Amino acid sequence: MKIQVRYFASLREVLGAEEWVVLDQGGTVGSLRDHLLSLSDGHGQALARSRAVRYALNQRMCSEDAPLTDGAEVAFFPPVTGG
Repeated sequence: MKIQVRYFASLREVLGAEEWVVLDQGGTVGSLRDHLLSLSDGHGQALARSRAVRYALNQRMCSEDAPLTDGAEVAFFPPVTGG
C-alpha cells in the first residue's frame, strides 16, 4: 500500500514537504506515525510521541485510529500553524 505523507510548518522544516511510504499491509494513521518514527533520527525527533501532532487524512482532520487505504494522503502538522 502506497501512502503520500505531507508535512507542514515546523515538521516541514525538519522532514521536507512530502514523501511516499510503502506499507506491507493496512493500518491506521497512528500506525503510520509509528512507522515513520523508525525511519530516521529526524523523523524520530519531529514526530516523537511526546510532541503534539495533528493529522489530516485525504484533507480532512482525523484521529490516529483513522484507517488507511492505498493511495491515501496523510498530513502531519503541529497543533498551531501560521498562515
